[in-house]
Amino acid sequence: MLRRNVRLRREYLYRKSLEGKERIRYENKRKIAEALQEGKPIPTELRNVEAELRAEIDLEDDKTSVPRSYIDDEYATATEKDPKILLTTSRDPSAPLVQFVKELKIVFPNAERINRGGQVISEIIESCRSHDFTDVILVHEHRGVPDGMIISHLPFGPTAYFGLLNVVTRHDIKDKKAIGTMSEAYPHLILDNFNTKLGERTANILKHLFPVPKPDTKRILTFANQSDYISFRHHVYEKRGGPKSVELREIGPRFEMRLYQIKLGTMEQTEAQTEWVIRPYMNTTKKRKFIGD
Repeated sequence: MLRRNVRLRREYLYRKSLEGKERIRYENKRKIAEALQEGKPIPTELRNVEAELRAEIDLEDDKTSVPRSYIDDEYATATEKDPKILLTTSRDPSAPLVQFVKELKIVFPNAERINRGGQVISEIIESCRSHDFTDVILVHEHRGVPDGMIISHLPFGPTAYFGLLNVVTRHDIKDKKAIGTMSEAYPHLILDNFNTKLGERTANILKHLFPVPKPDTKRILTFANQSDYISFRHHVYEKRGGPKSVELREIGPRFEMRLYQIKLGTMEQTEAQTEWVIRPYMNTTKKRKFIGD
């Protein structure tokens, strides 16, 4: 099993290393196609490879003309089966953190929660790979307050690191009748204001944690980005006054997320390449938004 994982990881890294060469080749073919379409001469630097590239252009269709990226490889099998998520915490978790993770288990369908105990991250990841888990979510705390969440996609990554702020669990709300029970139906997702390249990448990581819902489900999860802070809200809706009358009820939990790093690897791979990381000087760029408008 270990040799197989090493081989698959090596093949994945090799495909990723070819991406730059494929992108250059794609740009060259695009220049030749535009020149032929507009009746212009072929660029001088491409005349030596014109015949070879024109033969490839003639054989391509809509699916093969655009090169695949390593992001396609990461989630290539995501639509074939529902996600299977493992939830765990940092070592020796406090009671509030355990309660928060119990609620997250219902937020994420098909999630399983384990007690961390004395297990190290590498053992957890290896066990999840062998049992066909698609994602691992690790929640951290500081003095009993949840303050961090790591989402690692298996088997090759990526791994996204989020800070958590303003966490309010269902357990914190005294009036239990007002919030009602938490539905376990597959939810509809609302991903708002993830417009940039990094925003699309973040939305891609989040949406693949959830299976495809039924059209008539009344459960809604919202990830709304504003100034690079992602607000999570959990609602159910009812149509008591007819089809045009919709009543929303928040059932919790709620929290804010701040993305601060994405790595091209799984959680235990300290040598994995960093795709994006927030820098100290970025905190002062008030007018610049990295995830959305």
